[in-house]
Amino acid sequence: MVEHIKVLIIGSGPAGYTAAIYAARASMRPVLYQGEQPGGQLTITNEVENFPGYPDGVNGSQMMMDLQKQAERFDTDTRYGLITEADFSKYPFELKTDSGDELTADSVIISTGASAKWLGLPSEEKFKLGGGVTACAVCDGFFYKGQDVVVVGGGDTACEEAHYLSKICKKVYMIVRRDEMRASKIMRKRVEHAENIEVLWNTETVEILGDDTVTGAQVKDRVTGEERTLDITGFFVAIGHKPNTGLFKGQIDMDESGYIITKPRTSETNIEGVFACGDAQDKIYRQAVTAAGTGCMAALDAERFLMSKEDIG
Repeated sequence: MVEHIKVLIIGSGPAGYTAAIYAARASMRPVLYQGEQPGGQLTITNEVENFPGYPDGVNGSQMMMDLQKQAERFDTDTRYGLITEADFSKYPFELKTDSGDELTADSVIISTGASAKWLGLPSEEKFKLGGGVTACAVCDGFFYKGQDVVVVGGGDTACEEAHYLSKICKKVYMIVRRDEMRASKIMRKRVEHAENIEVLWNTETVEILGDDTVTGAQVKDRVTGEERTLDITGFFVAIGHKPNTGLFKGQIDMDESGYIITKPRTSETNIEGVFACGDAQDKIYRQAVTAAGTGCMAALDAERFLMSKEDIG
């Protein structure tokens, strides 16, 4: 039997849950599939201090539980599981879940987020959850105020992270695998002009050191083979993010990196009735508060779309 849904939200996190809150309060009876990582990237963030409404900070997982509870208070149908197939060439849209359920939907809100790219070191995994390894300087840099840290990467994001951290940290080491950066000229200049940023060229990370928290990083010169240990307390990986949008490839307009393209000042995609919010379409800000804002936009856009369909009908 095929289940019909008025508003289907694919993915959770601040964007998905906020979309659900607004859609549910508008009596649109949203169904939200949480996805592979219920709650999104914030569930691996130990402390969130920059989201409004939490003056003493909040554990990332707890914050996501709060948002889920708020969405369910207005009768959002929250479900574990994944959407594994989506056909937007038909209307209502046709979708399938990982458990084999078949769905049709009048509107779809995509909030599948993006995942940080990691180096793949076992020690990196060990320290991810509040141990000193992170992929967001704006989110976690404050915790390393006055300390020595590492930023891995040579692109614009890495330069931006290093420059941001240089304002609050004592010393910032940039680990760059090549003898030059991929970053734009203006971003490279910002790094060069910061007295407390030291760039380690032709260098790669061998291991992240520490017991419960990061105390150092063992790095290797890729030309000479020489190894050294950096005494640091924070390890920031800035080698890019990958949007979780592969499911929609070929149906929705995306940029070269896979981020969904939305029409200016809206959450609308090139498919009428399909909306995108959060990190799946935002490669610039990537903050919980901006994700929540676009989740609100997506729900409002979906409501207007459904009303227009009713008017036509």
